[in-house]
Amino acid sequence: MPGRAIASACSLILAGLLAGCGGGEGRDDSTITVWTEENLPDRMAAQRVIAADFTKRTGIKVDLVGVAEDQFSQVITAAAAASELPDVIGALPLASVRELEADDLLDLETPGAVMEELGRDTFIPRALELNTADGRLLAVPSDAWAQLVLYRKDLFAKAGLEPPRTLAGLLTAARALNRDDMAGITLAVSARDSFTAQSFEHVALANGCQMIDGRGAVALDSPACVRAFQLYGELARNFSVPGKQDVDTTRATYFSGRAAMTIWSSFVLDELAGLRRDTLPSCAECRADPEFLAENTGVVTALSGPDSPRPAQYGEIVSWAVTREADKDAARSFVTYMMSDGYERWFGMAPEGKVPVREGYADAWSRAPAGVDGKRPLSEVYPKPVLDALRTSPETFSRWGIPQGQGKLVGAAMGELPVPKALNGVVTGSLTPQQAAAQARRDVEAIKRGLRQ
Repeated sequence: MPGRAIASACSLILAGLLAGCGGGEGRDDSTITVWTEENLPDRMAAQRVIAADFTKRTGIKVDLVGVAEDQFSQVITAAAAASELPDVIGALPLASVRELEADDLLDLETPGAVMEELGRDTFIPRALELNTADGRLLAVPSDAWAQLVLYRKDLFAKAGLEPPRTLAGLLTAARALNRDDMAGITLAVSARDSFTAQSFEHVALANGCQMIDGRGAVALDSPACVRAFQLYGELARNFSVPGKQDVDTTRATYFSGRAAMTIWSSFVLDELAGLRRDTLPSCAECRADPEFLAENTGVVTALSGPDSPRPAQYGEIVSWAVTREADKDAARSFVTYMMSDGYERWFGMAPEGKVPVREGYADAWSRAPAGVDGKRPLSEVYPKPVLDALRTSPETFSRWGIPQGQGKLVGAAMGELPVPKALNGVVTGSLTPQQAAAQARRDVEAIKRGLRQ
């Protein structure tokens, strides 16, 4: 699309969003504006039903506005400049919460009040920790999706292999199962795909590699990070599928039965079960048994590495944020409702990618129908150990830059993708792991300097 057309389209998007925002003159005090990044049509419809029930119970009307994740920074900046911030924002990723914190756009009283009303001990501690800065809760964590290692249990059993719970085990299994008609693992390596960044961060975190160290300096050239570049590069170069593998091709390769392992998010689980017609498993055995792959896939959540025996994994916590211009009483009432009476319907929109971060909802979550074209509870497809591993996975989530308060840098890095670019050099052989780590550090430092200007 030509640049002028892009600008015009963005202007229309901004105008439409701002027209629905709260905070301006003439606002009806019985209405709150809620932005949501769960903006797919079926999920918007589900949220409108939940909001209507909230209105029926409280008398507070909800103006629900869908916002695309890749447009969030632009529209929130415009809304803040126009003093037209929404009251509440839902499904907000960790980096975006930190972006709002850095720009002083958050109400820092309401999230803590909601948490205390619901009970601090009903939340998974790690979800609260990742949303806390200087002892204050920035947003109310609502749910999570997890990055996973998916592996063929049948092939592992036949080869006498243990589940790949360590980076060494991942490499051992990839080497043992790699053959002409089967890749040991299929990994994302595309330099222009944020999925590559997420997949690599999953491996890097397992080895104790951090983007930012305790002093606030970029640390991507640390020994732990160099080893992560080396290991990921060896897996992708020697035991994965050649070419620019990305979010789509890695899934397709595993679904076709041509890879023994892959790294993918929990959003794949409904597709793996054949509940989406556009991404059905296509392995030879799947023709006779559509659930063959789901039945023969094992799940590993957290990994540990040689430089860090403590298991860790990449995952996303999404949250409810309340803005500084909000009707605080109404916003508190709405978020509390969404995390209690409305909670099962909220995570039930897509249970495979919306793991509850409150205790006491495990059974409801496992029974919630997953899928798009077909609907089945996860508990009818996957065994209890798989669901238990997924349900408890947020307890081992870690993230680059978030605990150090560098959410804005994390978001900018995901936009420019310096790490996938460096990693791709290792896979193609144009960079050594040491050179790639040094290049990634320099590029992230440049992004960080740009944010200060």
